[in-house]
Amino acid sequence: MRLLPFLALTFLITVLSCFGQAEEISGGGDFVIGPDYQIDPDLTDQGNPQGKYFEFSMPLANSKIFDGKDTTLNPKKDVRAERKVLVYIPAKYKDGTKAPVLVTLDGPSRMNLVRNALDNLTISKDPKRTLPAFITIAVQNGGNDGKGSQRGLEYDTMSDRHARFINDEVLPAVLSNAQIKAAYPNLAFTSDPWGKGVMGCSSGGAAALTMGWFRPDLFRRLITYSGTFVDQQDDDAPQEKDYPLGAWEYHSSMKLIETSEKKPLRIFTHVAENDNRANDPEQTYHNWVMANRRTAAALKAKGYDYRFIYSKATRHCDKKVFEQTLADTLVWMWDGYEGE
Repeated sequence: MRLLPFLALTFLITVLSCFGQAEEISGGGDFVIGPDYQIDPDLTDQGNPQGKYFEFSMPLANSKIFDGKDTTLNPKKDVRAERKVLVYIPAKYKDGTKAPVLVTLDGPSRMNLVRNALDNLTISKDPKRTLPAFITIAVQNGGNDGKGSQRGLEYDTMSDRHARFINDEVLPAVLSNAQIKAAYPNLAFTSDPWGKGVMGCSSGGAAALTMGWFRPDLFRRLITYSGTFVDQQDDDAPQEKDYPLGAWEYHSSMKLIETSEKKPLRIFTHVAENDNRANDPEQTYHNWVMANRRTAAALKAKGYDYRFIYSKATRHCDKKVFEQTLADTLVWMWDGYEGE
């Protein structure tokens, strides 16, 4: 008579002990984390040698690619006169070597966390948990949000335009900046596309995938948190003819990931349980959870080198998710990179 209550109690303890536990994240594949979160120590200041931080601005009017005067822009949505560019060069970097690069969108994005990760993990003695001394370049968007905005034009358009902007205008601007040149007169970036990564959240996350998708010859390591893989492309964009539902086409309708030739990309994606419009029906083309789950499934089916994280009890671009996962994400993303 005592056996049944004991078994029931044992079962209950097992269930309760498992509830809320995150899967151990190792390698690629699909993972669930939460609902409890804590910051990874490698994303905190541990007193290790720090690199140098720089900041300068790029006037939009000087750009040949995004001058702030696109005909698709809504005149009621403000456009920045200039965008900030923030650069962090880790202490481990040696002037004159061809450095890998991580471009982060919506700068400063999570520059504080990335800086700590570099300070801690470029000198790590654990061969399975190290980072190369990549240079982080956080680029501010052109302003506002959504359809008809400069930010939307830059991030939500299905083309190689933003990849060209970063490669042809931003990276050369970093190399030619007087303050940076004074500190690192022989600064150089790798020409290896496997040495160039992009990280973004929301539409910045969609832009990260789009940069690699359209220009894998330039950027191949892609990090997207709460990616806007929905129909956010401007309705007046010329690209509407080829991609009528914008980034929704990656996983649904046209199913670009499934139907296109596999590209040389390494891709991290994430979505939160309570991400934007999580309960929207499919016909809105604006359900972030649906979009990201389908994107991950398409990457898996196509055999991509990918990692997908679903975070419980969190929201769009949730700070808690970055604080718990970003170090692991960066280590996984840069695994296998040997440099020039």
